[in-house]
Amino acid sequence: MWIQVLLFIVTVFTTLVAGTFLAGGNPLRNPADLALGFMFSIPLLTILAIHEMGHYTAARRHNVAVTPPYFIPAPSFIGTFGAFIKIKSPVPHRNALLDIGAAGPIAGALVAVPILLVGLHLSAIRPSAGLSGIPLGESLLFRAASRIVLGEIPQGYDVVLHPVAFAGWIGLLVTALNLLPSGQLDGGHIAYALFGGAYAKVARAVPFLLLPMGYLWGGWAIWAAMLFVLGTAHPRPVYDEVPLSRGRRLVGILAGALFLVCFTPNPVPM
Repeated sequence: MWIQVLLFIVTVFTTLVAGTFLAGGNPLRNPADLALGFMFSIPLLTILAIHEMGHYTAARRHNVAVTPPYFIPAPSFIGTFGAFIKIKSPVPHRNALLDIGAAGPIAGALVAVPILLVGLHLSAIRPSAGLSGIPLGESLLFRAASRIVLGEIPQGYDVVLHPVAFAGWIGLLVTALNLLPSGQLDGGHIAYALFGGAYAKVARAVPFLLLPMGYLWGGWAIWAAMLFVLGTAHPRPVYDEVPLSRGRRLVGILAGALFLVCFTPNPVPM
């Protein structure tokens, strides 16, 4: 447990530093600027924590042994590589597998969307000329939220995202990444629960599909490499013959729809 606590504390610090720079501060010159970073760190870590606790509570409900969440600090412009939990005992059946796989992204999205809406309210619309920053891709869900909150953006203007909105944007991206239907990702759990071993060919194809998408965003090549290294196969539940309930099939379809509305081919256009 101590390692999870230590990693969380370090991740709070790294996301705080990242959020400070995103808000226009510089903690290296003025440590008091770190207070600005809370506008990014708190909403981002909330989304990640709720996502992982969704997995954790679903697993415990089915008496599956899992670890508390591991948060991963990183020297990146968002300060983290996300979070994960480790499943330490076999999953009994497909119903449990779908519950565990879907609970995280659905719970995380339910938090990320209101955070995004609040952040968009705090964002500014400014003339494109002279603006500097990192352009971001728009998923269908982000585009709909932007239209609802900000309306039509005039020609020659861009939205300058508030750090809270950026945290919400990352939450949607994390949801889509985790729902890729391969390996031990959330999408892999859900796909196996829905289709069993029949989806194995799709799982094996996912990293090969991600590789050429690396021309749009380098992160796809990293995810492809991760799947090549960790594998695309999924272990069978103990009682694989237990059929999936109708309600859980609907949840699986909902998770697939969530993937589609959160997915963007070029999260950070190159």
